[in-house]
Amino acid sequence: MAMDDKKRPTLSPAPHTPKSEPGGAPNEEKELAEVCARFADLCQYFSQQSMDLPPQIVDEVRLVSKLEVKGRIAKMKRLSQDLMEYLNDAGPDSQLRQ
Repeated sequence: MAMDDKKRPTLSPAPHTPKSEPGGAPNEEKELAEVCARFADLCQYFSQQSMDLPPQIVDEVRLVSKLEVKGRIAKMKRLSQDLMEYLNDAGPDSQLRQ
């Protein structure tokens, strides 16, 4: 038999609480998201130019998830800067471009 509508439990949406890791404030997580988005844009540019990321950058990105949020922000900023410097060093006539 079907359950009466009056007897069905009503579900209400869960209250929204900002998710954060231990030691990570929502503002830090927003900054991390922005820094990672900039890094992703750089990676997309490399892909569009048919360029490989430098192996040391790839290795360091793999380790970022083990850091606390503040450490991730600093590391991703540095890695983005390293990629920008790599692009600058590559120049239009460089052998780094493939």
